[in-house]
Amino acid sequence: MTVPRSPARARRQDAVEVEVHADPVSIDAGAWNRLVEERASAAPFMRHEYFVALGASSSAVAATGWQPQFLTVSRGGELVAACPVYLKDHSYGEYVFDWAWADAYQRHGLDYYPKLLAAVPFTPVPGPRLLGRHHEDRVLLLRALEQIARAASLSSAHLLFVDEDDLAAARAAGWLLRSGVQFHWTDPLAGGYGDFAAFLATLQREKRKKIQQERRRVAEAGVTFEVLVGDEIRPRDWDYFHRCYTLTYRAHHSTPYLTRDFFARMAASMAGHWVLFLARRGSERVAASLIAIDPHRRVAYGRYWGATEPIPLLHFEACYYRPLEWCIANGYRRFEGGAQGEHKMARGLMPVQTSSVHWLAHPQFARAIEDFLAREGAGVEHYIDELNERAPFKRA
Repeated sequence: MTVPRSPARARRQDAVEVEVHADPVSIDAGAWNRLVEERASAAPFMRHEYFVALGASSSAVAATGWQPQFLTVSRGGELVAACPVYLKDHSYGEYVFDWAWADAYQRHGLDYYPKLLAAVPFTPVPGPRLLGRHHEDRVLLLRALEQIARAASLSSAHLLFVDEDDLAAARAAGWLLRSGVQFHWTDPLAGGYGDFAAFLATLQREKRKKIQQERRRVAEAGVTFEVLVGDEIRPRDWDYFHRCYTLTYRAHHSTPYLTRDFFARMAASMAGHWVLFLARRGSERVAASLIAIDPHRRVAYGRYWGATEPIPLLHFEACYYRPLEWCIANGYRRFEGGAQGEHKMARGLMPVQTSSVHWLAHPQFARAIEDFLAREGAGVEHYIDELNERAPFKRA
């Protein structure tokens, strides 16, 4: 489809072309990734290869409730903005929960699904969702989402885990803001701690002592670790990891979102963005923890874990202490612990506010949800203040 030009661009181009793509494969990978790399807050999960792997591996496709509707904006034949969009017929794999909204629609005889969702499937990592060089291009993407939703009589459109630039565009477009909380570890000096012991020394005595005890108990259980980075992760290592990943979902009576083929594609196209921690007891592997990394921005992301043998406290060692130790040793400045989990504070991960933005077609529901979000947002701010008062670090 073609939309009218922005007045600010009138002298440069008569019109901009907005296209909807049923498969990200049809979008130029180099052009997409250049838009990603221009954003300081970008994460590897926004790369073109990541979205292609999600689709080609049958992890995020129409059959699983994720129908691609990717948006691109071109001006003079050049890709100037893009957005990963899916038509969703459920709310699984999003980590921003709107089940109550869907229930309210149903109770009033209205359809909440399908809806439009701009997000990285199964990946609650903050970053840009509106890939655009200019504020006006990001606003244009939002207007295009509204236009698509109205034309298809959809209930709503949503952007999850957005950055500050996206948030500014959403405010300008009149979208609703929703806040959440995650827990991140930071080292502003990127290597300033020196080693894990120096980091522990910044914690309050009882917190430091508990971590040391937990690590000692895992070591006394005979557990050792092998750390594999990038191409060092072999197919048999990926096989074992995926077995562990599957067992974690099975333990929670759920189905894994990501197929083994997805990780094979990651090994082929994005190997340099993964670190695998393999736990052994003797000669036997007993657990695996996978983190994603951005070597350029020096940021790591806790992702998936699982165990083939139950060992007390192994989860904390594999998912927090070993990754943090690796981050410190390699000069990383941030480790994002993923969605939720107040228990992460005791391991040195502090609360960070996250944002999503929402547009609803139904005026009465939009007003009701706006009121709810205002109350919820005030509660989130109060919650973060309370958490910060319980910071695990030594007080000056």
